[in-house]
Amino acid sequence: MQLFYNKDITPDGYCTLDAEESRHAVRVLRLREGDELHVTDGCGNMYCCQVVEADDKGCVVECKSPRSTLHAPLSVHLAVAPTKNPSRMEWLVEKAVEIGVGEITLLDCDHSERSFLKTERLQKIAVSAMKQSLRIWLPRINPATSLRDWLHSPLSALHSPLKLIAHCESDQPRVPLADALQPGRDAMVLIGPEGDFSAEEIALALEHGYQPVSLGPSRLRTETAALYAVAAFNFINDRL
Repeated sequence: MQLFYNKDITPDGYCTLDAEESRHAVRVLRLREGDELHVTDGCGNMYCCQVVEADDKGCVVECKSPRSTLHAPLSVHLAVAPTKNPSRMEWLVEKAVEIGVGEITLLDCDHSERSFLKTERLQKIAVSAMKQSLRIWLPRINPATSLRDWLHSPLSALHSPLKLIAHCESDQPRVPLADALQPGRDAMVLIGPEGDFSAEEIALALEHGYQPVSLGPSRLRTETAALYAVAAFNFINDRL
């Protein structure tokens, strides 16, 4: 099955795919009038459609069947410090979306080597990964914010999700991530930069209700640690 993305598609009527999606449909897959394809709006809906105008600059499709709506899945919100090398963060976004992540927020921390990344490019990578893995929920990529601002934000203050911070301070109490995660419960996980969170940041996170966790005895790169957390969350919840 080939999956396309259009955020404005509706159950009845027509929609026009953007230039990139149209080019892929018409030039690469050689779809023609009458051919069927599937389109998602990234919000849990997938539609069976038919090509009515095979234009590689604006392919027009018609919805032919009722929308397929799924309840929002369990979600892990990953708040992670951008890596110095942007390609590593792009790799993380791609793989995290393929495995299953609900939302990604970039964090500017005391030891960050990079405080800014173009979220527009990361969002495009997320769209591509969503289609590749045949997922129909598009994770949102939030611009960089300081960890202190994040901890004081309304989203971080939510009581429902399980709130976890992974750090490397072995002299402080931590529990293994697998033991901290609770099946059937959404989670927020904080992942710091290569230099880890500062002692002040860790203390502040604990004051805001974050539970300290360990990702094992190995020292992991930022993007590896973040993907480890996403994979662990999905492994535990896939068994439900």
